[in-house]
Amino acid sequence: MTSVNDEKSSQNHIQGLERGLAVLQAFDAERPNPTASELAEATQLSRPVVRRILLTLQRLGYVATSGGRWTLTPRVLSIGQHYTVTHALTELAQPYLMRLAEQTGESTTLATLDGNEVVYIARVPVRRVLSITVAPGTRVAAHATSLGRVLLAWEPAARIDQVIAECGLPRFTPYTVTDPDRFREILAEVRMQGWSMVINEREEGLISLSAPIRDHEERVIAAVASSTSTGRATPEGLREDVVPALVETAKQISAELGNHRTRTP
Repeated sequence: MTSVNDEKSSQNHIQGLERGLAVLQAFDAERPNPTASELAEATQLSRPVVRRILLTLQRLGYVATSGGRWTLTPRVLSIGQHYTVTHALTELAQPYLMRLAEQTGESTTLATLDGNEVVYIARVPVRRVLSITVAPGTRVAAHATSLGRVLLAWEPAARIDQVIAECGLPRFTPYTVTDPDRFREILAEVRMQGWSMVINEREEGLISLSAPIRDHEERVIAAVASSTSTGRATPEGLREDVVPALVETAKQISAELGNHRTRTP
């Protein structure tokens, strides 16, 4: 016999939400890039139901697909730490970030692109860098940061046009690049040299350098950055002393992700 409490519980139960969470939780170390069929098997849901859930999550920005396989996006950070656990990127990268911070004496950051914004997913602070808060989960506009430029530089031209059209290039300081043509030129320069340096554009006095992290398919999936101030370093000194260590750190993290190729700019 069904009790009143059971009936109330059933009435308050949202089956679609339960199924959606089940699909999200099926992404794990054994299934970081599953197919819809693999998710259906893991959740004991039908493939059509799983597909509808995936398409809904894709529209909301929580999953992405490539070649018939699905992956979580950084947006799931907003509802918990499942992205970090699933991809293990922050845990994997942490020793390299710490080593780079020790080498340079400056703060290091790991970030990825979520939609049109940069989202910080790990940070090793060494000393305070001006007033910008960059705790994990912080989101910033991509165009005025070295991280954002690295993450956008290898995107298709249409994707870059989309970012410019949807977000514009807002000015944060007198030095922020706001001209679309110049911005595209800068991204081309980043692709050619393999790293980015941004000075005074997000905040006056702030210098940041970034290099791309690539997966086993050569896709740029994240970026690592080192940040300092114009009072502590010069662009010339950073190019000589920090850029080689930064690029090497990015290569080492990429190798951990299965990218063992030495890519020229």
